[in-house]
Amino acid sequence: MGEVKTALGQDDSLPRTHQLAIQAAGQAMSGCTLPPDAVILGTTTGGILTTETLLAKGEKRPEYYQYHGLTSVCEEIARRHGCTGPALTVSTACSSSAAAIKIALEMLRRGEAVRVLAGGVDSLCRLTYFGFNSLQLVDPEGSRPLDKNRQGMSVAEGAAMLLLTVEKTDTIIAEVLGAGLSCDAYHAAAPHPQGEGAYQAMRAALNDAGLSPADIGYIALHGTGTLDNDLAEARAVNKLFDFAPPRLSSLKGAMGHSLGAAGAMAAVIAALIVSRDIVPANTRCQKPDPALCLTPLTTPLNQPVAAVLSNSFGFGGNNASLIITPPGRFTCPERPAASRAWTIIGSSCLTGAGNKDKTMAALRLDQPIAGALSLAEISADLPARAVRRLKRLPRIALALAAAAHDDSAASNPKAVFMGTGWGALSETYDFLKRLRETEEQFPSPTDFVGSVHNGPASQIAIRYNSTGANITTSGGDYSFEQALLSADLSAADSEQPILIIGADEGHPELSPLFDKSISHSQNHPNTLVDGGGALCLTKNSKARGTTISPAFYQSADKTNVIAALLRSLDGPEALRADYGLLLAGIPASCREQGEAQLARFTALSGFNAPIIDYRRLTGEFATASAVATVMAVDFLEKGTIPPSLAGQGRSSLKGKGVLLLGLGRFITAVRIKAP
Repeated sequence: MGEVKTALGQDDSLPRTHQLAIQAAGQAMSGCTLPPDAVILGTTTGGILTTETLLAKGEKRPEYYQYHGLTSVCEEIARRHGCTGPALTVSTACSSSAAAIKIALEMLRRGEAVRVLAGGVDSLCRLTYFGFNSLQLVDPEGSRPLDKNRQGMSVAEGAAMLLLTVEKTDTIIAEVLGAGLSCDAYHAAAPHPQGEGAYQAMRAALNDAGLSPADIGYIALHGTGTLDNDLAEARAVNKLFDFAPPRLSSLKGAMGHSLGAAGAMAAVIAALIVSRDIVPANTRCQKPDPALCLTPLTTPLNQPVAAVLSNSFGFGGNNASLIITPPGRFTCPERPAASRAWTIIGSSCLTGAGNKDKTMAALRLDQPIAGALSLAEISADLPARAVRRLKRLPRIALALAAAAHDDSAASNPKAVFMGTGWGALSETYDFLKRLRETEEQFPSPTDFVGSVHNGPASQIAIRYNSTGANITTSGGDYSFEQALLSADLSAADSEQPILIIGADEGHPELSPLFDKSISHSQNHPNTLVDGGGALCLTKNSKARGTTISPAFYQSADKTNVIAALLRSLDGPEALRADYGLLLAGIPASCREQGEAQLARFTALSGFNAPIIDYRRLTGEFATASAVATVMAVDFLEKGTIPPSLAGQGRSSLKGKGVLLLGLGRFITAVRIKAP
């Protein structure tokens, strides 16, 4: 329990999280000779353990921080196993890997992949160890889930991967039959006291699998051993099972809580349960708490289990439940094909020029928009009470969400999807700085809670009581595109409004170390910029307006990737007929590569409409594509491109759409079309 003792490999250049993930991925891919079509990974730590050491030494060379970002773990796994499809990173605290499995499941169901490597990983680090200690959530005697005398969790590390496929082979171990996501929309760190979000996630998973509570033979509880978590989950279980619940236990008394990896680890164990007829005990629970009204297993059993319900819950009320069954035990329910296009009913952005109106006015006047607003400017339209303890990134995210929601005039959003390349840098920096300055005696609990990547999206959910899916993706320069792809997969059939946000903050100390594009920028060298964009979307059949849909996501290493992109867009002729503007995103760190890709695209497609290299306008930050998307919406609503941006090309967009193209290490495409 706690630290992984097994030797992880000889490559000391990689952070511990990466090494753990490599080991688990190698085991999952053992015996498979074909590469996965996608890799979807849940994690919260990335390379932070290495970063902590580097910052303590005062290291200022950016190349030493190349593996800090969460996305670097997923991309390393994809590279090693020859995956040229999406490498998507989910960060929803302790439900990260279970949410990643849900997205992988939907990708397979939609026919967008045949094989997906999905799972999670987290390593021990000072941020999480001292963070949970600062919240007084760590039991000094070790985690005792469901025990009357429990006092908290045990912080651990680990990795687990599953190779999921729709192929019928002789080596199938188990089936992921269904999955459900929800958000408490209650508190940044504490669960809903009645377990309402947990109940909704379990109910959604059962509905997704076409099962009833009576079909479940075992529940793999989240069961961290904290007073509030165990009680909330117990109330949710008792509400779902209005009869005596099936056999149940938490594994965290034996394994500790591996945070973002916990959901995938539970899923792997669930697969072993249904394939080997074993039921694990609730280790270290000596006196079950009578207030929970649950009877955990005290000794392991050998008996068949028809279906496992596996729970994973995280900070911000991010909940995920999985249903895992023996192969062929149940029939998968029929699902209607989902429409690809979302209708945009509201939009907003923040740049150095200000909000959407000020940004678009500056663009029309050929004025700069790159920069960073003050905290007062960012939160000018937000209630002071709502932001008094929030630092830069959550304020940006809340301001974007509020403006997009107000612009939509719609009911509160059901679900929230957010992309951020680097997460809450201010909270992370301040937590580690205080930890060093106080010689690890007085870490800040407030900064720890705010440092999680999904914190801003959870704040949005709390503001709007958004109890549906709440997903945060962190894919570097493609984080916003990953959020859009996740929404398209996870909320495909929802007619209720949802919010998509892409936002990053500029931090004077950390941003230049983490984001190589800042030092490579030609137009704004070493300038600190930030901001983002937000969309309010719906699939309500009555909605009319500009539509948006993800069209392509592949590694630049894929052979003939530009030709594959053109095929996904129905070929050069359709491309020229459908689009009157190309918004090209070329991160400065790979500008030479991106410009070559763009040149090949125009040569193969014959595209001769205006092309805007939008990062030269927005400046360099990971989710600049979110601002570009809002630019496209504004241009389409007005039917014209500002002459200063159209150059010598045609400025009218009548009857045309806008193509948002991401270039560099990955090639992405998003269709944005007028009604």
